[in-house]
Amino acid sequence: MKPSHRHRVVVIGAGFGGLATVRAMRDTAVDVVLIDANNFHTFSPLLYQVATAGLAADDIAYAVRGVFRRQRNVEVRMARVTAIDIDAHEVRTNVGAPISYDTLVIAAGAVTHTFGVRGADEHALMMKTLDDAVALRDHVLRRFEAAAADPALIAEGALNVVVCGGGPTGVELAGALMELFDRVLAKDFPRLDVHASRVVLVEAADRLLGAFKPASGERARRTLAKRRVEIVTGVGVSEIDATSVTLNNGTRIPAHTVIWAAGVRANPLAEIAGLPTGRGGRIVIDDALATPTHPEVFAIGDIAANPQNPLPQVALPAIQQGKHVAAQIGHRLHDEPLTAFHFHDLGSMATIGRLDAIAEFPGGLRLAGPFGWIAWLGLHLIRLMGFRNRANVFVSWAWNYLTYDRGSRLLAESE
Repeated sequence: MKPSHRHRVVVIGAGFGGLATVRAMRDTAVDVVLIDANNFHTFSPLLYQVATAGLAADDIAYAVRGVFRRQRNVEVRMARVTAIDIDAHEVRTNVGAPISYDTLVIAAGAVTHTFGVRGADEHALMMKTLDDAVALRDHVLRRFEAAAADPALIAEGALNVVVCGGGPTGVELAGALMELFDRVLAKDFPRLDVHASRVVLVEAADRLLGAFKPASGERARRTLAKRRVEIVTGVGVSEIDATSVTLNNGTRIPAHTVIWAAGVRANPLAEIAGLPTGRGGRIVIDDALATPTHPEVFAIGDIAANPQNPLPQVALPAIQQGKHVAAQIGHRLHDEPLTAFHFHDLGSMATIGRLDAIAEFPGGLRLAGPFGWIAWLGLHLIRLMGFRNRANVFVSWAWNYLTYDRGSRLLAESE
C-alpha cells in the first residue's frame, strides 16, 4: 500500500478498544485502516447467552463495515495480521500488500490460557469467540440428542458439564446452563432423565467472583447451589480427557462437556510485534498508553499492560483507552505533549441467573437480586451495538423470561 498524503493510523483489532479508537478519530485529520480477522464486532459479555441458546449469534455481532459506513476517513480490512515490522512501520497480513503506518494501535485482545493443564487444549471448550460460543451450544445439544438415543450414556457423564473458573464468565455460564437443562431441555426430552445431569463449577481460589467483594461471591455461591449447581472451591484442575475431569485432590468427575473459563493471556500477536512484554505476554506500555521503545506504537485493552497501573481485563478500560489514544494522536498532530491515561471505574457486574445479578459501583453502592438483574439488563442493552441487535435481544429476553424457553437451539450443521 502506498503511503497517503495524510497521517495514517493502523488499528489492529475490532474489539471494544479498537472500535473506540477509530470512532474517536472521526473528526481527526488522519486516514485510518482498521484490520480484523473477522468482518464483525462481537459483544463478548453476552457470549455465554449464545452458548446457552438464549440468543442467536447475530444478536450479539455487528458488521464492522456497517459501524463505519458514514465515517469517511476509515478503511476496513478483513485480514489476519501475520507480522509487524516496527522499523519499517509496516503491518503484514495474509492478504494483500503490507500496510504502512505513521501510528500503530494494537488492540488485538486476549486468548484463552489453560495454564498447562493436561488435556485442556485438546478436550476443553473455550469461551472467547463467537465460534466458541456456537460450538459449545451445539456440543451440549448433541450430547442430549446422543443420550436420548442411548440413555446408558447418562451414567457415563454425557449430560454433565464441568465449568473451570469461578469468575463472572464461569458463574454466568453455570447458572444459564442449569436453567437451560431444567427449564427447557427437560421439556424437549420428556423421556430422558434430564435432572440426572450435573453442572459442576470448579474454582481454584477459595471463593467465587474473586474480583468482587466477598459478600457478592457468597451470594453467587448460595444462589447457584439453590439452582442445583455443584460448587467446588479451593481445588484446581489437574487433567481433562474426553469424558472426565480430574481435580488436584484426585477427585474424578465424569463429564462429556468441559468448559474452560479460568484465564486469558495476550493475543500471540504481542509476541511477534517485537516489543517488550510482561506478565501474561502483554505488551508493556507507559502512562500515555504508548510503548516506551517505540512511541509511535500504542497498545490497549487485554493485549497491553502498564506494570505500575494494572487494570481489569474487561471492556470498559479498553473503551476508555481507545478514546484516550485517539486524543493522543490528535495531540501529536498538533505537536502537543501526551497526557497520562486515568481509568474511571464505573463498577462491575455479573449475572447469576434469572432475576439475580450482582452490581458493584464505586463508593460502596451494591445492587443484588432483582435490582442488580435489572441494572445488568439495562446496561448491556445500552452497550449493544445497533438498534436491530438491541431490539432482538430485548424481545428474546422478554420471551425467555415469560415462557422459560430458549429459541436458539437448532443444530443446523453436522459435526
